[in-house]
Amino acid sequence: MRLRVHCQNRVGILRDIVALLADYGVNVARGEVGGEHGNAIYLHVPQLLHAQLATLKPSLEQVSGVFGVRRVSLMPSERHQLELEALLSSLSDPVMSIDMEGHLVAANRAASQLLGVRVDEVPGLSLNRYLPELDLPEVIRRNNARVNGLRIRLKDATYLADIAPLHREHHDDVASLAGAVVTLHSADRIGERIYQVQRQEMRGFEAMFAASPRLASLIHEARRMAPLDAPLLIFGETGTGKEVLARACHLASQRGQAPFMALNCAGLPESMAETELFGYAPGAFDGARPEGKLGLLELTAGGTIFLDEVGEMSPRLQAKLLRFLQDGGFRRVGADDETYLDVRVICATQQDLLALCGQGLFRQDLYHRLNVLSLSVPPLRDCLDGIEALAGHFVDRAARQIGCALPTLSPAALARMASYHWPGNVRQLENVLFQAVSLCETGVIEPAHLRLPASGAPAGLAGIDLDGSLNDILGEVERRVLASLYPQHPSSRQLARRLGVSHTTIANKLNRYGITGSEG
Repeated sequence: MRLRVHCQNRVGILRDIVALLADYGVNVARGEVGGEHGNAIYLHVPQLLHAQLATLKPSLEQVSGVFGVRRVSLMPSERHQLELEALLSSLSDPVMSIDMEGHLVAANRAASQLLGVRVDEVPGLSLNRYLPELDLPEVIRRNNARVNGLRIRLKDATYLADIAPLHREHHDDVASLAGAVVTLHSADRIGERIYQVQRQEMRGFEAMFAASPRLASLIHEARRMAPLDAPLLIFGETGTGKEVLARACHLASQRGQAPFMALNCAGLPESMAETELFGYAPGAFDGARPEGKLGLLELTAGGTIFLDEVGEMSPRLQAKLLRFLQDGGFRRVGADDETYLDVRVICATQQDLLALCGQGLFRQDLYHRLNVLSLSVPPLRDCLDGIEALAGHFVDRAARQIGCALPTLSPAALARMASYHWPGNVRQLENVLFQAVSLCETGVIEPAHLRLPASGAPAGLAGIDLDGSLNDILGEVERRVLASLYPQHPSSRQLARRLGVSHTTIANKLNRYGITGSEG
């Protein structure tokens, strides 16, 4: 059991508290002083039982300077360690801490996998074993400043190392050096790294390319809603950029400098989703960490949590989320005490939540709690008037990442994109164009470079043979458009004005397709 004693910061108070526990025969395994002004003492008493605490608590609160005693889930150092582990494990690049003798102190999972050892086997390993030709401590002493992009050879692969020196206390001279944190980046993926950095920098509303009027209208609505500190529900198909919009709303709010965490509720078993979101107490179940685990909500304290595919939540999780939205409180898995947090909730779904409510699959009270503010992201097929500008934006970004000359999009390629139904929306368009830029060697992207699956054509293309060439397909679409509009504009001149082209062009096309009344 872990206790937090809220107390006065006076000489001897810790001795008085520990002496009282000793009189009761209770052993203190560890103690820490915390609080903003050193006004709290944390005690780890593994053998203390609930019944004993009920007896002890009044006596402890009678100690001079003690204001209150309550149970907590974690000691401050344990919380700090969990937060550090969560941060390191979220990094895909290998990160290591070394001392000035060249021994490893700690490493994240990516680094331990690279070295071929378990994370708990890292402390004490000599770096000379892996880098015999490089004296990193000497590099650290010689520079005594951050080093970026040092090329090293490790395990038959080339890496660019970023080295951040660690100093004792607040000194910055060579004598105070305690070691360094080393981050390794694969030299083969350095272009991708730069691209990812660029993407992270452009992650607010400025990262949203308003290529069509509908998207511009959506961004205008979102900007107005972003500062409002209330739940936000975002509707939209897969790949439309719901998380990008949620992040932009977070950054434009008063919470913009606080954490933004995301959890996709689809495909996660109920138990895993619950521990990821709410965390668990020490020893909550077999295989649990002895120190417990912080959930995303606690890691997001003061910031914004983004729950994607919220319609996939189990009834149990829906109930816990509803409780949190009502009063900001929840219990970790296996915990007895309540945790209260200030976190804004933004949810997204591609399902009809009202229909799910009618089927009894989603709580109606939760729906109304979430749907205080709402935004609907249109699918790409409804924004094709801006696809040329959007495609140019993605081509430019892909060329920068790959490091090649900027290719152009041929009219046939643009026509192919404009006639496609884009089931994967903006994400699919971006992926297709990145691949097209990598395949293009002539400086012009043609339809052959666009790897688009032909399955699942929308109803708008029903009856059109998609097996022919692009000219054949576009010709059939053109014929249908002219045949459909001609009865409302029964002359080539009227139809030409309607479509914004010359009278001669329309007359020739009406003749070509045999549409009656082609004379001017």
